[in-house]
Amino acid sequence: MKISDLHHVSLAVNDIVEAKVFYGTLLGFSELKRPDFDFPGAWYEVGNAQLHLIENKQAETLRQEKNIDSRDGHFAIRVEDYKQTVEFLQSKGIKIVQKPQSKSGFAQIFCMDPSHNLIEFNVDQRDINGRE
Repeated sequence: MKISDLHHVSLAVNDIVEAKVFYGTLLGFSELKRPDFDFPGAWYEVGNAQLHLIENKQAETLRQEKNIDSRDGHFAIRVEDYKQTVEFLQSKGIKIVQKPQSKSGFAQIFCMDPSHNLIEFNVDQRDINGRE
């Protein structure tokens, strides 16, 4: 098997209207045309991949009423500018946890969507510390 790319990440959300405000309006993700499934959802373009949201009011999402914990299941989005991303998220009133010197080698920013799905935004630490 030869893998070419990650195509999409699919997340359960409790309220698709609330999720669309978060991902589309607040974060500014571009919504894609979605097939006419028999359940509510939304698809977004995220770089070369996609984020598929599926509304399921009865389902528990991965995280229920938790604080932001980077060790929980999450997906990560590479961004170009750490400081600008922090400022952008804070300007939208989104609670974040910053880990600019993470042992991972990535400068990380974590937040949650309205259904408590965990999201990481990151850059290579060399991009905030000055490349060698």
